[in-house]
Amino acid sequence: MPDHGPGTKPRALAGLPAVNQPKEDPDMTESDPAITDAAIGLGTPTPIVSVKPITLPAPGRGDDLRVKVSAPTTGRDLPIIVFSHGSGSSLDGYGPLADFWAAHGFVVVQPTHLDSRTLGIPRDDPRTPRIWRFRVEDLKRVLDRLDLLEAAVPGLGGRLDRSRIAAAGHSFGGQTAGNLLGLRVLDPETKEEADLSDSRVRAGVLFATAGEGGANLTPFAAEHFAHMNPNFAHLTTPTLVVAGDRDDTPRKHRLTVRGPDWMTEPYLLSPGDKSLLTLFGAEHSLGGIAGYEVRETTDEHPGRVALVQRLTWAYLRHALGIDDAGWRTAEKALTEDAHPLGRVESK
Repeated sequence: MPDHGPGTKPRALAGLPAVNQPKEDPDMTESDPAITDAAIGLGTPTPIVSVKPITLPAPGRGDDLRVKVSAPTTGRDLPIIVFSHGSGSSLDGYGPLADFWAAHGFVVVQPTHLDSRTLGIPRDDPRTPRIWRFRVEDLKRVLDRLDLLEAAVPGLGGRLDRSRIAAAGHSFGGQTAGNLLGLRVLDPETKEEADLSDSRVRAGVLFATAGEGGANLTPFAAEHFAHMNPNFAHLTTPTLVVAGDRDDTPRKHRLTVRGPDWMTEPYLLSPGDKSLLTLFGAEHSLGGIAGYEVRETTDEHPGRVALVQRLTWAYLRHALGIDDAGWRTAEKALTEDAHPLGRVESK
């Protein structure tokens, strides 16, 4: 998925921090009339600091790992979200999520994966068949080097809560993050399903993430994207799945023969503590989460993005053991709303 265009918000350059007040849009101040910020315990946004690029040595990867870290300028015991971008995007993408989460108490870590357009790796690069695995290793490397990342952000030292870590991702990034949560991929080369879960990760959010492969894949996808064969049977970590009921992008791109319901399978086929947020009228960008003013957004809807921001924030605070009230209130409000933007179900 795309990164946001240049000039849309202040950025930190050459490793120097920029203090950002998250971008506000008048239409984004209310997500759903029934879900108010006060009701879910959402306070006033805090200014954030973002530092990029922070470079992590990555032997065997071919390119060192470039990372962006965003954090609130105040607060302690800050939980952590490691975020995996969609295909082609980069650490600069997903500002509507990263800025919001950081402004409301999370430290957000965004690596740039090898498939990013900013790296320009050709399709015939020998690493291409293993991109899916390199992506998972990128997230693990981030967790392994939290000390370095923490030290690179002025004022962040000693403020992280490493007992509360979540993994999140969009599209291809959903599968990537899902591996840390227990999802297993049938390795196209070894024909085995490796357990790449990470006990440091206690919760997850999967946005517009593909379902099972096999007969659901087109011949084109089976040939060119053989890693799209996830098994959800071991995805036991508490996870919120977010899907749009008009997300037909994978079928339009000849990846699947299925329709929008395919994106609900990470919820339907996984065991344990899971929730599903279905967004009415939403396509693959879920209203515009991939960035500010990106041209690839086909279903721009500021209110929908605001709902996603608030519900994911409330869910992660619930799943990480910080606060249950906000999530329970949001669930109840959506259920009782006469004209909701989506629905939540849990198991």
